[in-house]
Amino acid sequence: MNLTDKIAVVTGAASGIGQATAETLAADGATVCIGDIARDKGEAVAAAIRDKGQQAQYFQLDLTDPQSIKDFSAAVLQRFGRVDILVNGAGWGKTAPFVDGDDAFWEKVINLDFVGPMRLTKALLPQMFERRYGRIVNISSDAGRVGSLGETVYSGAKAGLIGFTKGLAREGARFNVTVNCVCPGPTDTPLLAVVPEKIRDAFIKAIPMRRFARPEEVAAAVAFFAGPQTDYITGQVLSVSGGLTMVG
Repeated sequence: MNLTDKIAVVTGAASGIGQATAETLAADGATVCIGDIARDKGEAVAAAIRDKGQQAQYFQLDLTDPQSIKDFSAAVLQRFGRVDILVNGAGWGKTAPFVDGDDAFWEKVINLDFVGPMRLTKALLPQMFERRYGRIVNISSDAGRVGSLGETVYSGAKAGLIGFTKGLAREGARFNVTVNCVCPGPTDTPLLAVVPEKIRDAFIKAIPMRRFARPEEVAAAVAFFAGPQTDYITGQVLSVSGGLTMVG
């Protein structure tokens, strides 16, 4: 895939699926803007990409902070003048019974997994509409498609991101801006590592392919939607789950 001369923003790119996505897009020729709250890790990922002769730069971003989102967007646009590809990849949650949650936890999950991506998209969308070009890929979760035990609020936030994808796809189509969604199943990331072992074992037993996804496998699906071969595909939801979910 050739993404030469494309400017790509990837949030949550300091680790896990976001990092793999940033590396994949950079390898395909894009200049990648890494947005993450973890400065040291984000800068290390950007440096590692540059060491390969590819293009990447880290920008500080806290998706739970509206001002941080504004500052991030302004910094990226000032530096590069445009954004061609936006990957809303940052996400967070933890496994716990719904009744044990409190307002602070709920607000963090909803802001990071749903409201933050909406705010960032709104900040970067006008220049896409003006130039009549853009590729937006939201990384949701199969938890948002079918629900996940112990992740009720996370499931709700990720379901909201799926609905947002479809609604925005209708608005963006006349401006040649596509909006699609990738839904990973359980993936071998730092977030999964803190899930209780008995739950991880149950996932493995339920996945027909009997293993977790690798981050680069999810990144390949993101790159598919970001590339020129999907110019006529919008509003779609693609599961990368080893067959765990098979929902029409």
